[in-house]
Amino acid sequence: MTLPGTTDVFVIGGGPAGLAAAIAARRRGFDVTVADCAFPPIDKACGEGVMPDGLRAARSLGIDLEAAPALRFPGIRFCDRDASAEARFPTGYGLGMRRTTLHRHMVDIAADAGVRLAWGTTVTAIGGETVSAAGREVTSRWIVGADGGHSRIRRWAGLDSSYHDSCRYGFRAHYRIEPWSELMELNWGDGCQLYITPVAADEICVALLSRDPHLRLGDALPRFPAVARRVAHLEALRPTAELGAVSASRRLKSVWSGRVALVGDASGSVDAITGEGLCLLFQQSAALAEALESGDLSAYRDAHRRIGRQPELMANLMLMLGRRNGLRHRAIGAMAADPRLFAGMLAAHVGEVSPLGAVAGGLALGWRMVTL
Repeated sequence: MTLPGTTDVFVIGGGPAGLAAAIAARRRGFDVTVADCAFPPIDKACGEGVMPDGLRAARSLGIDLEAAPALRFPGIRFCDRDASAEARFPTGYGLGMRRTTLHRHMVDIAADAGVRLAWGTTVTAIGGETVSAAGREVTSRWIVGADGGHSRIRRWAGLDSSYHDSCRYGFRAHYRIEPWSELMELNWGDGCQLYITPVAADEICVALLSRDPHLRLGDALPRFPAVARRVAHLEALRPTAELGAVSASRRLKSVWSGRVALVGDASGSVDAITGEGLCLLFQQSAALAEALESGDLSAYRDAHRRIGRQPELMANLMLMLGRRNGLRHRAIGAMAADPRLFAGMLAAHVGEVSPLGAVAGGLALGWRMVTL
């Protein structure tokens, strides 16, 4: 597609974050252009689970993820050696969905909404109200950086400064096997976690997270004997037998400057251990579109901080459990002994209890751990 001479909103990056921001802005009447150097479908290593709050946030933008091929999961199970605890979501369900399926679906929604999509287009510079791409200069009232964790737009806009910046490493593969549980599983091991997400009636996504950039699924599976017994003899599905990515914990000092705003991983992120990445970008996109309509990006800054507060708290808690084996064993043992504790934690995680309720649940869990 030929780039226009002018547009209201120029979104740089056509992954889920960029498409969500574009759809949200288009629904508010803006003329929107998206540019990405890649072509759809764009894949990424992730756990491929969308939590119930993520589905609600997507629906608020007019994105119905349930219309795409996916598999519902009604809750979460924590597994740690011979102990396990599980809980159902208070309302609704999550979706296990291949990342490429998600991207194709969002591309179709954006196109139907009237978003201008320029695939195979590299942006080379931004300045003031100008975007340089494909040998053209495009004038845009607003510029949105949605180009991921290593965002060039963030650097060009002078927004790289952060309060906190650390990373872990994730690797993902798919296996042709009937899911052995209807739940999404989080398996805890020494120094790493293994996610099992059912994405079809005969397929699962297996995702590994750790601080070791050299640890691969094949090396990690022996740390999870129950999972290894089921999948070690299987060959990972092609074309991406094993795909890797960085899982960053990054909080920026600012997510906007002048007429430039950041969204998705470009705007900072919480560790993928929470499974809330998609929910965050949908919520951020809604807040950004509202701020663009009002002409005040400082409102987006405030909303962005508010949106990220609870997921960041939950990520820190789960990362602490990942580092402290003894504490984690006691916590999962307490949740197994009293399932209401895990149900309360899960309700807090998906935003269905108040912050005060979440604190009360945490105190109850702590007391149960002490009295075990």
